[in-house]
This record gives sequence, C-alpha cells and structure tokens, in this order.
Amino acid sequence: MRASFQYGLIFTVLLFFVATAQSQQPNIVLIVADDLGYGDLSTYGAQDLSTPALDSLAASGMQFSQFYANSPVCSPTRASLLSGRYPPLVGVPGVIRTHANDNWGHLASDVQLLPEMLRSHGYHTAMIGKWHLGLYPPQRPMDRGFDHFEGFLGDMMDDYYTHQRHGLNYMRHGEQVITTEGHATDLFSDWAVRYIESRTSSKAPFFLYLAYNAPHTPIQPPEEWVRRVHQREDGIDSTRAKLVALIEHMDHGIGKVLTALHESGYQDQTLVLFVSDNGGQLDVGANNGPLRAGKGTVYEGGLRIPAIASWPQNIASNSMSQALLTTMDIYPTLLEAANIKLSHVIDGISFLPTLMGKSDPDPDRILFFSRREGGLHFGGKTIEAVRWGPWKLLQNNPYASLELYHLINDPLETMDLSSQEPDIFRQLATILREYIQMSGQLPWQ
Repeated sequence: MRASFQYGLIFTVLLFFVATAQSQQPNIVLIVADDLGYGDLSTYGAQDLSTPALDSLAASGMQFSQFYANSPVCSPTRASLLSGRYPPLVGVPGVIRTHANDNWGHLASDVQLLPEMLRSHGYHTAMIGKWHLGLYPPQRPMDRGFDHFEGFLGDMMDDYYTHQRHGLNYMRHGEQVITTEGHATDLFSDWAVRYIESRTSSKAPFFLYLAYNAPHTPIQPPEEWVRRVHQREDGIDSTRAKLVALIEHMDHGIGKVLTALHESGYQDQTLVLFVSDNGGQLDVGANNGPLRAGKGTVYEGGLRIPAIASWPQNIASNSMSQALLTTMDIYPTLLEAANIKLSHVIDGISFLPTLMGKSDPDPDRILFFSRREGGLHFGGKTIEAVRWGPWKLLQNNPYASLELYHLINDPLETMDLSSQEPDIFRQLATILREYIQMSGQLPWQ
C-alpha cells in the first residue's frame, strides 16, 4: 500500500514538472522576408522608407548587425533555417525549382525539421506563406511537421494577385489546391492573424512560421502604396519607389500580426524572430546599406541580412548585438527557448544566451556559405565563401580566382589580400576545400 502511494506520488510530481516545463514554453513566431536587403528597413538606416512595425519590434528587443543567411538564395537558406545544418548537408545546395532541368536540390527525408521537433514536444505548428522546399510528398509542409499550412509551395509567384508560377497554381490549404483573390502579402498576413486568434481556445504553445514572398520579384505592390511613396519621397526613382512600397506593404502586414498577438494576450509569452533569407536584389532597387553586391553573390551584400528578435521580459529592449550568427543558428536557439534538448548532430549554435544578455557564440567560429546554380554563368557549379574571425575567403564565380578580405579593416571587400597574406590564404583555402568535399557527400537530385 505504501509503495503504491509512493509510486503515485512520484508520478504526480513528474506530471507537475512536465506541466510546468510546458507552461514555460513560449509561443514562437518566425517571420521571414524574401530578398530583403540589409539596408532596407528604417531601423537599419534606410532614409526613404518607413517600417514602423519592424522598427517597433527592434525597439522592444534586439537588433543584429552580423547576422548571415547560409546562402545568397532562397531554398538553401530556408533549408538551413528549418534544419540547423549547412544546406548541402540536407540536400539543398541550390534553388529548388518547379522545372526539373533547373532544379538544384531535394530536401533529405530523414532530416528532423524544426516543426517536427516542436510538435513532438507539445507545440501546435503552422506555416503560412512561401514554402520553396518541395512540391510533392514527402516534401510538403504537411509532410514535414506542420499541423496547419496555408500558402505557396513553389519558388516565386509570377504575379502577386494570380498566385501562379508557369501557369500553375501552387497555393494550398493543407493538401488542397485553393484559388484565392487578393495580394499575396495581404493573404499571408490575414491568414496569420486568423491562425493566432484561433489558438486562444487552446493551452498548447504554438509555432507560427510566416514566410512572405515580398519583396521578391515581381516588384508588384498595390498601387495605393506606390502613390504614398511618391507623395512622401519627392523625386524618388520609380523602380526604387515600387520596391519601397512592397516593403512598406509587408511591414503593414507584420504590424497586423503583432497587433493580433497583443490583442490575443500572447505578446508577453511569445518569442518573435524576424530575418530575411538573403540580401536584396540590386537591379530592382534594393538597398544593402554599405555592403558590396547583393542577392546571389557571396559578397557581404548577398549574405548579411537584417535580423530582429523580441521576447518581453527576456530580451532587453533597444538592445544591439554584433554576435556572428547565421540562419542555421535559429534552429537550436528556438529549441533551447522551448526547453527541448537536441539528441542529433547539427551545425548551428544556439544564440539564446545572446538574446538573454549573456555570452555570444565564438567570434572566431568558422562559417561556410555556398550556392549551386545552373545557367551559362554557373553551369551547375558552385560558389563558396568561408569566414574565420575577421577573415573571409570567397569565390564568387566558379570560373574566377579565390579572393581574400579582412572584414574588420575592409568591411566593403575592396582590397583582395590573397597575395599579401599567403599563409592565411592557404589555410582558408584548405578549410574551404575540406568543406566542399564534405558537402558533396549527400545526393541532392
């Protein structure tokens, strides 16, 4: 009788601790912009646009100055963000596309993605917006850990209003094809708001992955938003005005999502993280601040991205971080915030201590960046970069020579030191070659 009572007491205590751990799990909202340049938020120094929602998010939390995308293009970065691994190591060295002859990735089926990890520990998981990691089973959001999906499976929309790619409709609600009216940014924002409101009937924590198409091409903002920009910014270039309008329109949608969190009573118990998937596309008017080049390149303008985190009572308001971070670090960070321990190997490092005002990851950590691509410019080959402390070695064209830069002394990457620093050059070239050998181990076709 006494033993039975003791076992019962132990079981009750265990249940209490499990319930307590779950009650301490924050809701998580991960927002990803598509091709947003490092300098294309007012909180990052832009003078010709207004982004009050993201500015307020930064004011309530932490803004990062050395946050990097794992790749200068969409799919590989998203694969890293959801897996915590370098893109080639999960089968996504390049862009996953709708046409097989121009497709450069296949997400590995045995990788434990972020939503799968969170769902197995009590989270309700939702994805709204652009997926870009596979069109067919078992590569769709509902196959990879999401309880709820409303969004676009493909790579890019040919039109923000028709939501098609190559004449095909890739908009889905769960596994169902849907035909909807309205600008994609408005749809994604409204669906996110509706999802947040729906969670008030449940005590389970939720994970919302909100991935916008904006401000990716085609640069197609609603006309009234373009008029506002022209009225406010006298003499602004028409190309730039359209991109500014598309960004401001997205920021307005993000504002609605943040308002929904507040009105639903979730603001103080929600960790919100915002990033871009790569740098801005220069030929459509993007601003990457003072950084060299843009989307598609392994120069700083293609890789360094705006990033903001807010978590009331945990992250100090108006805080800034110079920690050296990448999108693959988001995976372990969110799992640690949710009190979930990792039991498998990843490449990312949690920056939860940084968010909490404690220690940063090692500033001398070695980081790799890569992209595989087709066309005449790449021919199916790759471009890469490796960063080690202040040093960065890169090959921005598969047919060009390696270049070496010291980012502290030369943040704009103007002076190639490959001949002046032969020892550093050889050391980094060896490290990069070893990464290329390792990254080629996983089939991606």
